[in-house]
Amino acid sequence: MNTVDLDQRVSSNELGRLLRYWREVRGASQLDLALGSGISQRHISFIENGRSVPGRQTLLNIAQSLDVPLRERNALLLSAGYAPVYSEAGWNANEMASVTKAIGRLLLQHEPFPAIVMDRYWNVLMTNKAAPSLFNHFIDMEARTEPRNLLHLIFDPQGMRPHVAKWEIVAQSLIQRVYREAVGHVIDIQTQQLLDALHLYPACDPNGNGKALPIPPQACQWYPLVSSRTERC
Repeated sequence: MNTVDLDQRVSSNELGRLLRYWREVRGASQLDLALGSGISQRHISFIENGRSVPGRQTLLNIAQSLDVPLRERNALLLSAGYAPVYSEAGWNANEMASVTKAIGRLLLQHEPFPAIVMDRYWNVLMTNKAAPSLFNHFIDMEARTEPRNLLHLIFDPQGMRPHVAKWEIVAQSLIQRVYREAVGHVIDIQTQQLLDALHLYPACDPNGNGKALPIPPQACQWYPLVSSRTERC
């Protein structure tokens, strides 16, 4: 059993809380986790109760079994007193220069078609020249503040919203996509804040009255933009 002395670790209670959280998020019992990670159920119980701290590799095996997102694996490691092993460098950091250069070449090769690079919260990081040209056909992009968020751009009645066909179906589809693409299939604080903000946008009402946009749980397909400017709320 790969463990370390408890006196060397001061955050065992935090580790137990995090481990229990991810186990419950995944709907796994201690026995399920034991079978998936190759660790005894007794050992897992001891970790959650703060009576034992696993070794680094054992903890990584547990995280792998629970499909914990990489950044959250860093949090698990830190709570056990270990250094993080996964980089959290920003997309434009010096160490990411080769990656951003490669992405830039992909964007260029995508011309004359629009291409956008976003982070996991739909904030626009990079575009090719065709992307702003497309949006400027409908709205004045220069009038919008940066950083730009693609979902806010689409949901905003002063943005792309009036130019989208079958609006409520498109909105439902996008909301569902946010849930599907959440890292580790877990809605973190920033994703929840984004969803809350999107739900505050008014729906398209024939009477001109704002109302909360209904987001039913069914999956929906994507509908294209409407190039005509005749559709309005």
